[in-house]
Amino acid sequence: MQHCALNVALYGPGARWTMTERERGSVARDADNLQIGPSSVRWTGDALEIDIEEMDKRVGVPWQRRVAGKVRVYPEATNDRAFSLDPAGRHRWHCIAPRARIEVRMEKPGLKWKGSAYLDSNFGAESLEEGFRVWHWSRAHGRSGSVVCYEGIRRNGQGFASALRFGADGVPHEEEALPPVAPLPNTLWQMERKTRADRGHASVIRTWEDAPFYARSTLSSRLFGEPVVAVQESLDLDRFSSPIVQFMLPYRIPRG
Repeated sequence: MQHCALNVALYGPGARWTMTERERGSVARDADNLQIGPSSVRWTGDALEIDIEEMDKRVGVPWQRRVAGKVRVYPEATNDRAFSLDPAGRHRWHCIAPRARIEVRMEKPGLKWKGSAYLDSNFGAESLEEGFRVWHWSRAHGRSGSVVCYEGIRRNGQGFASALRFGADGVPHEEEALPPVAPLPNTLWQMERKTRADRGHASVIRTWEDAPFYARSTLSSRLFGEPVVAVQESLDLDRFSSPIVQFMLPYRIPRG
């Protein structure tokens, strides 16, 4: 409760990025609502509604820029099963809506669009860097469902990997035979990336986020015989824990 933030990332012309940490006194929550400073997240019955009222005030941005608007996420398939990412169950991942619709109406900057979406949650009993060294994640929507690939290296050096296929009903099916590893080119920060794909081949359409310890990209590949466009993320928690990155973080994530 002492370190809560709403992260907003808008890419392309007029890009915005906000992640202002709020302390306990600026946060309120109940079963259906979460208030983080001036922004809020709530379930309305059929949608997750996000009211955004933030400021892009990173060091290096020449002036503070308002980021305001409303996002609605409508789950098309829901899943009630969470998965443990380590044998002791200290870290759990829940793919809440493997497939969803999204409506975005931004006031500042003036943008609006509709499209496909995805909703998940990570939670645990210790910090991520205590449990993991690195992980790679991707999700793709196909004609009949969604595929999520998750793999990495735990802090003790053990590797883990999974490929989950979610049908139209949201029920997950764990694949025993994972698609081969598909290496991807390193980012400008030399972040290692990889994913899973048929024949071990995938290509980067665009790198959206390129940070010293994190990268987010859009990929083109085939999964289980079907051509897909996937969203892929790579996270290096050894880099995140390094003193230089920890020194830099307050310039990227101010306290509100």
